Amino acid sequence: MIFLIIFASITQLLVSLFVLFRKKNNLSNILFFFIGITSLCWAFANYISVSMLDSESLVYIVRSILFFVVLQNYAYYLFARTFPKSSWEHSKRWLLGYSLFSAFVALVTMSPYVFASVTAKDNLPITVAGPGLLVFILHAAYSTSGVFKELKSKMHSAAGVERRQFQWLLFSAVLILVVVPVTNFAITPLLKTTLFVVLSPVYTLAFASIIAYAIVSQKLFDIRAAVARSVAYVLSLGFIGLVYGSIIFTIFSVVDFGNISEFTERAIFVGMTLVTATAYPITKKYFDKLTTRLFYQDAYDSQEFLERINKLLVGQTELEQLLVGITDAIEGSLKSSYCVFIVRETAYEDVRIVGSEHHKFNKDKIVELRELTPHTHKKVLIADEIDADNKNLKPVLDSLDVSILIRLVSDEKQDLEGMGYLVLGPKKNGAIFSTQDKQVLEILANEMIIAVENALRFEEIEKFNLTLQNKVDSATAELQRTNEKLKEMDETKDEFISMASHQLRTPLTSVKGYLSMVLEGDVGKVNKQQDRMLEQAFLSSQRMVYLIADLLNVSRLKTGKFVIDTKDTDLAKVVETEVEQLRPTAKSRDLTINYKAPKNFPMLAMDETKIRQVIMNFIDNAIYYTPAGGKIDISLEDKGETIEYLVKDSGIGVPRAERHNLFSKFYRANNARKARPDGTGLGLFMAKKVVVAQGGAIIFETEEGKGSTFGFTFSKDKLAKLAAENREAT
Repeated sequence: MIFLIIFASITQLLVSLFVLFRKKNNLSNILFFFIGITSLCWAFANYISVSMLDSESLVYIVRSILFFVVLQNYAYYLFARTFPKSSWEHSKRWLLGYSLFSAFVALVTMSPYVFASVTAKDNLPITVAGPGLLVFILHAAYSTSGVFKELKSKMHSAAGVERRQFQWLLFSAVLILVVVPVTNFAITPLLKTTLFVVLSPVYTLAFASIIAYAIVSQKLFDIRAAVARSVAYVLSLGFIGLVYGSIIFTIFSVVDFGNISEFTERAIFVGMTLVTATAYPITKKYFDKLTTRLFYQDAYDSQEFLERINKLLVGQTELEQLLVGITDAIEGSLKSSYCVFIVRETAYEDVRIVGSEHHKFNKDKIVELRELTPHTHKKVLIADEIDADNKNLKPVLDSLDVSILIRLVSDEKQDLEGMGYLVLGPKKNGAIFSTQDKQVLEILANEMIIAVENALRFEEIEKFNLTLQNKVDSATAELQRTNEKLKEMDETKDEFISMASHQLRTPLTSVKGYLSMVLEGDVGKVNKQQDRMLEQAFLSSQRMVYLIADLLNVSRLKTGKFVIDTKDTDLAKVVETEVEQLRPTAKSRDLTINYKAPKNFPMLAMDETKIRQVIMNFIDNAIYYTPAGGKIDISLEDKGETIEYLVKDSGIGVPRAERHNLFSKFYRANNARKARPDGTGLGLFMAKKVVVAQGGAIIFETEEGKGSTFGFTFSKDKLAKLAAENREAT
């Protein structure tokens, strides 16, 4: 029996000290230590009371039992109100009142007002109760009911591991606050035995065992640290004691202390003590490492782990490789049985599952997770700590063997699904995830959210670029096919124009010739009205001849048969002839043509037919695009090294936005199409080709609504050089 009492007492003391020294400033730890010490004192007082039934001091021992009961009840009630937050958040006025009440009751228990006297009869203590006993009972009832009320309330609002903690604490409260009083104060006098009183230390052992079970299995405290450090201390002390004893034994065996002075003998012992004291920290450090490896085989350096993950998050942008790297790191450090990422679908990818044992997560289970988790309003979900509000989620996690689920969402307070999930299975060795593990995962969660989001955006950009490139390639191929068709159509059009031009040229030449003969009187005299009408017909046929010539030249440009045939040309006479031919047309449109032929204008090596067409085209355009009442100024000048031909009108001009297209094939400005719907858009195109082909340059100035100036300029030297090259070529 004495061995059982000593064992129970030592166990109770060790547990209380361990809890206290885990965190000395923790209010719950301090109160737990106080409960343990008062329970231990109560157990010893009970044991001593039975051993001293015939002692005159028995009354004081019985009073001390009640004294320790008051203190124990007081500490347990405060512990129930502060655990697990370990801080006082209740009414301080209540605390002061309850503390004063408890202190008063404790003092009363040590006075004759509770027990006036205690005597022994038939090996049982016979007490004479006083009025103070009612105060003691009132305090005990108030404290006990308060403990049960607090623990039950917190148990119902808690979940998972924390809920089971309160269940065991509630069980320990039943043992200490209900079972013990019933057995010691009710059953003992009823059965007339002191057995239950003697077994009081066993109650404390049971209490310590229940708390120890909560410590080990429900992670109320980390018992491994205490065991590891305790073993390290024992091994260190044992090793030092063994070495110290061996050295002393050896010295006593070798040295004859009878022949040395007392000072020398003391110096030897002091020296040995100093050596031992110096060696102890080194020995302790060695055994600390040894026990850490023994008891913490799954331990890891959290800082080193986070640095490793950070390197992955910063250095890796490819999503698949990033997720695989993170899952490997977590499985390696946290020793989880599996680690899986579930990434929601994107615009380019379906739901992805990356990691070991991904086969567990079928489509239906993922759908359930996605429906339930947005309403949890937590980022890190521990399966054993799921609260009542999310009870539907617990079966899903259990079916998947999930211990921890991390939501990859920036704001867990809103009903958002986020980018996906990181799920961890149980630890391989069957241990629970520690506080360190949870803290590391909470830190990691925020960093992973940013990294995964960046990787998804990078992936989306890559996919978009790839899709865009495919669309561009497809559009380019389609454009090429369309362009080929357009080329074929353009060639067909050119062939048609060439054929039509050749077919129209012969009859038009015949019509023009006959009109000329009639106008010249070869077939008889014509009157003025006939002459005017025939003149218009002749000019129209002439324009048709020029149009056909333009069409043929366009066709020749396409086939490479456009040739400049140079010969000495009297440009002044060509201009004068064209002006005179177009004067009647200008007069009919109420326009004035001003032209003064130059004197002594040089002969130039030019293609007279083609340049005549250019000259006519510029004058003809000026006539048709100048409103009635306007004027047209035509000039031809010899400027020494160059010659210059200009046709300046007061017509409609060319809009600024359309000037750059004016000399393109078949192009006409909007205002020109309105003024002359029958135009072809070939005149200016061919004029530029003819002028540039002979080494000249086009002159073009315009202002919308105020008129335009068209013309050309040639260098005499270039014309001479071109004529020489043409002669050599022929």
